Amino acid sequence: MTFLQLLLIAVVQGITEFLPISSSGHLILIPYLTDFPDQGPLIDVAVHVGSLLAIMAYFFKDVVSLARGGFASVGIGQAPAERKLFWWIVLGTIPAVVFGLSIKLGVFNGLVSSVFGITITDGDLMASIRFTDLIAFNLIFYGILLGLADHFGREVKKFEDMTWRDGLIVGLAQALAIVPGTSRSGVTMTAARVLGYSRFESARFSFLLSIPAVAGAGVLIVPEIFEAGGDLAVEALIAGVLTFIAAFATMAFLMNFLKKASMLVFVLYRIAMGVALLSFF
Repeated sequence: MTFLQLLLIAVVQGITEFLPISSSGHLILIPYLTDFPDQGPLIDVAVHVGSLLAIMAYFFKDVVSLARGGFASVGIGQAPAERKLFWWIVLGTIPAVVFGLSIKLGVFNGLVSSVFGITITDGDLMASIRFTDLIAFNLIFYGILLGLADHFGREVKKFEDMTWRDGLIVGLAQALAIVPGTSRSGVTMTAARVLGYSRFESARFSFLLSIPAVAGAGVLIVPEIFEAGGDLAVEALIAGVLTFIAAFATMAFLMNFLKKASMLVFVLYRIAMGVALLSFF
């Protein structure tokens, strides 16, 4: 894999992971729109780990606060407010884990096959769906939902106001992002705006909620990267570092942008890209 391809993947991941425009959708499309071969799941996870480290660096104080809550949960220290937020983040992570495992185990195969007429090959639902159509539809549909939520949503809550109900609702929204084109940041920001969180706090809520999910994926597959050794390990490391840089810069831009502007530009981009994909393919 060339440095140019790694740079392209890292920049696309670093930008689209935090802007509400679907990182998985863009990463899947790279092989379709370029002559580059598919980067493979290990590189995909490496760039997600780079994104995770960027979140932890940018929201360092919040991460320390949540860690303090985690320690308090096992009797180390006293931090009741942080402990509550820690468990609400854990609660919000559960739906994505359950939904992801259900898809992997084929729980929804029969339902999807009968309702949508999709033939499931080798038991793999995601591989049986035409991704370009799915990405285009989700870009448009969830883009419209984001626009409506951002326009009509109130701005009265902060991350510190999170309740178990809010954590669960935004967590359920996060589970939908397993389907490419949805955008994890986009759908969780949509849910948070509906619940009354400001644009800035919706983004903050979304990014902090992503930490357990991305960390879990990284923990599972990082050992495989190093076991592979050689060029793959080096490529994964390069991709992760480049993604960290791009992601940190994007996050700084977005958090500042949301203090003074709406999400309309992202809504219009999603709709335009979805229409373009349907036309192109």
